[in-house]
Amino acid sequence: MPQVMEFKLPDLGEGLTEAEIVRWLVAVGDVVAIDQPVVEVETAKAMVEVPCPYGGVVTARFGEEGTELPVGAPLITVAVGAASLPEAPAAQAAEAEGSGNVPRPLIGYGEDHSRPARRRRVRPVTAAVSAPAAAPAPAAPAVPVAPAGPVPVISPLVRKLAKDGGVDLRALQGSGPEGLILRADVEAALAVLRAPEPAPAAAPAPASSTAPAQGERIPLRGVRGAVAEKLSRSRREIPDATCWVDADATELMAARAAMNAVGGPKISVLALLARICTAALARYPELNSTVDLAAKEIVRLPSVHLGFAAQTERGLVVPVVRDAQHRNPESLSAEFARLTELARAGKLAPADLTGGTFTLNNYGVFGVDGSTPIINHPEAAMLGVGRIIDKPWVHEGQLAVRKVVQLSLTFDHRVCDGGTAGGFLRYVADCVESPAVLLRSL
Repeated sequence: MPQVMEFKLPDLGEGLTEAEIVRWLVAVGDVVAIDQPVVEVETAKAMVEVPCPYGGVVTARFGEEGTELPVGAPLITVAVGAASLPEAPAAQAAEAEGSGNVPRPLIGYGEDHSRPARRRRVRPVTAAVSAPAAAPAPAAPAVPVAPAGPVPVISPLVRKLAKDGGVDLRALQGSGPEGLILRADVEAALAVLRAPEPAPAAAPAPASSTAPAQGERIPLRGVRGAVAEKLSRSRREIPDATCWVDADATELMAARAAMNAVGGPKISVLALLARICTAALARYPELNSTVDLAAKEIVRLPSVHLGFAAQTERGLVVPVVRDAQHRNPESLSAEFARLTELARAGKLAPADLTGGTFTLNNYGVFGVDGSTPIINHPEAAMLGVGRIIDKPWVHEGQLAVRKVVQLSLTFDHRVCDGGTAGGFLRYVADCVESPAVLLRSL
């Protein structure tokens, strides 16, 4: 005999409390296998497919696409051992889907008679209600009736004048003795007939709308909501400051070209900058730390988990390269490529997006030279890199065209002062301008 097993939305990682249903991968009546993904959800950190621990027939789904469910809420129910059962009727499936109620009985289990069916009242329909009374016809306008008998006109000239002008003498009221119609009466009637018709009233101009535009409302939830909350919290809690410097990156680009010329996996510029960052953080560990407000302590972290900003169709995400201080440029390039591909596919695991201690933000890919990064809370600093472009630059006392980049460092002023931040940024710039400087610390 099959058993109906309820699968609840699990905690998808690191204390997440809710998730939004993005897409159902199964329908009511489908047969699912153990660990088969049944729904795609978006948490505050990633979009993931949720596998079902039961195999059988899906008997109910809870929640429409776009609905947020708390962790622990029912997600689907599965009739285990009922794979051979026929599919549920469409009406029953539609009733179960998205209802948010307890699942309906399975086919073959009979109807649920524990609750009496509600009787529907039939409201009598009266003729007065169903047949509205016909509206009274409007009264026809009265037509003036010409008085019978001879028309009181003596002068044939007046008659001719009226005839030529189209004036009905029977409709006139004479101003002469005993109602005699005079020439003046006809001319007055002609003046009325020949008077220009009044111009039609101008159509009223549409009233200008003074109400403000409603606009499109986009809910801040999922990854977008998490990013908004993190950035807002960073601005609220971290007293940040920013310093920047222009650097000649010609030698760095030449070094990268030489590395890639010997064959093997390509080394990215981001990987070289990341390697420079880890060397600089070894010199200035204050910037690889966090502030514990409850304990009123600065916590210097032993490992560099390097976050990097990746722009995807779903928005900005910050994957984390673990233990970046132990990786060489080749390993960093491979890890950046792997995480970026997962980010663009929306397949990053929550663990790939958490635990960063320092962020490298290469906004130069957007074609901008500089920016003031917002620290990725609860980290203490972020290095921003603008685009690398040809600019006039004084090199060895001569004006030359060099590849120049602007480096920006935003740091938590609680963990260090400007001297430390400036020393870090100057060291990074020196390594960019002369990669041989980096060899001293490797």
